[in-house]
Amino acid sequence: MSSGLTRVASNIQAMQSLFHLNKTNEGIAKHQLNLATGKRINSPGDDPAGYQLSRGLEARRNGLEAALENVNNAQSILNIADGGYQNIMDILQTMKSKATQAADGSLGSTQRTAINDQFTALRSEVDQIVTETTFNDNALIDGTFSVTFQTGEGASETLAVALSSATSTGLGINSLSMSTQASASAAITSLDTAINTLATRAQDVGEYKARLSAKENTLSVSITNTEAIRSTYEDADFAKEQMEVLKMQILQQTAVASLSQANQSPQIVLSLF
Repeated sequence: MSSGLTRVASNIQAMQSLFHLNKTNEGIAKHQLNLATGKRINSPGDDPAGYQLSRGLEARRNGLEAALENVNNAQSILNIADGGYQNIMDILQTMKSKATQAADGSLGSTQRTAINDQFTALRSEVDQIVTETTFNDNALIDGTFSVTFQTGEGASETLAVALSSATSTGLGINSLSMSTQASASAAITSLDTAINTLATRAQDVGEYKARLSAKENTLSVSITNTEAIRSTYEDADFAKEQMEVLKMQILQQTAVASLSQANQSPQIVLSLF
């Protein structure tokens, strides 16, 4: 649109120059805001579809991060339980050695009594370890621990964990005695069974830990990939934003010059008088 130079009541060229100058200033403000916040989308109005996708991806990432914390927490709990099982396993191995020693017919009553006292103390220590192996005041290896860990951001992504008893009663060694050669000999078989039973329970813990380790890796990769996609939609490309700012600053200067020239154009009418 243009107007004749001899009509001065409405300076259309100046109005057009002012309009484009205002649009350029708005563009500069928008790109400077992007540079200040580091985001391409600062409100739903910037990109409604992109905003919706970004919020959904952000929610998924937050859920994955919470699940990863849950997995790390579960691993810590199982490490505590594993430590309890391992300590009891060491004691069972010692008890087996004592039973083998006591089963020998060359021992006298004094020696057998001493072995029996040590054996009884070791058995008490087994139950003491069970009592002390806890997390958040919950006993882990007394046979009562059974929980479901939330290991994913979906409601169904869980891992049920139940830990078996490692008490002397649970392992079948609560009534063993080294007081006679016959009872010590019988205890050897019971201790072999207890060792195999505890090894199986420790194996269960190892399998839980292996599954949690796999989940930890999967969650870590998912968090990274989800954040990468969200960043693509929402975050500002600083090189591009800076390039746009420089371009618009040049346009701003040319628009100001154009507006100045347009404001001066009507003065040509004065040459008619």
